[in-house]
Formats: sequence, C-alpha cells, structure tokens
Amino acid sequence: MFLLLILTLGIFAPRDTGAQSVTQPDVHVTVSEGAPLELRCNYSSSGTPYLFWYMQHPNQGLQFLLKYFSGDTLVKGIKGFEAEFKNHETTFHLRKSRALGSDAAKYFCAVRDTVSGTAGGDEHKPPW
Repeated sequence: MFLLLILTLGIFAPRDTGAQSVTQPDVHVTVSEGAPLELRCNYSSSGTPYLFWYMQHPNQGLQFLLKYFSGDTLVKGIKGFEAEFKNHETTFHLRKSRALGSDAAKYFCAVRDTVSGTAGGDEHKPPW
C-alpha cells in the first residue's frame, strides 16, 4: 500500500461577479497499488469554470495532469489520469483505473472562470 496526500487548494479571485473556489474533501487517501484511484474535487464558480489537476512529488515542482475548458466532459490526461466535469454536481473528480507506486504525491485541483493565452503552454502553469 502507499499513501497519496491530498491538499486543499482554493483559488480566489476578486471579480465583479464573485469568486471561485475548490474544495478537496479528502485530507489523504490510501490506495493499494493496482487498485482504482479517485480524488474528489468540488468547485464553485460565478462564471464558466475552467478546471485543472496538478500533482507534486516531494522536492519537485507542480506537474500539469489535465484541464477542462469546454466540450467533452470526460477529460483524458497524462499518466492514465482522467477527470469528469459534472456541472450539475459542481464536481471534477480525478480518477485512474490502476494506481501505481509512482502516483504517491500531493494533488491539487484548481478553478478559474477565465483563461488567457492558452496557446504556448500557459495551461501548464497554475492558474493563480
């Protein structure tokens, strides 16, 4: 077994229409190697939400996993991760069918209600 550490990361932005935020209700999740993995993310946004998942291994920077802007609600990311955008439930849970030992890390869900300059890799930068 290995431990995946989940930290809450709230993104707040002063805007005329309100602020957006995320909540990751699980402080930590323990998963057996080879077992399915789900990391929960609940969001609120006053506008159109743009959602992101990142991971961070000890002593390393954030690694972009996937993003949702619009279109298909099931988003495929790198390393076998995927997330499903459910607007009516305001959730964007990260999933992987078979967890690996190398998946032990901190995971961050982020939201923003506008995206500027997604060309050129800006989506790989945290949206704060």
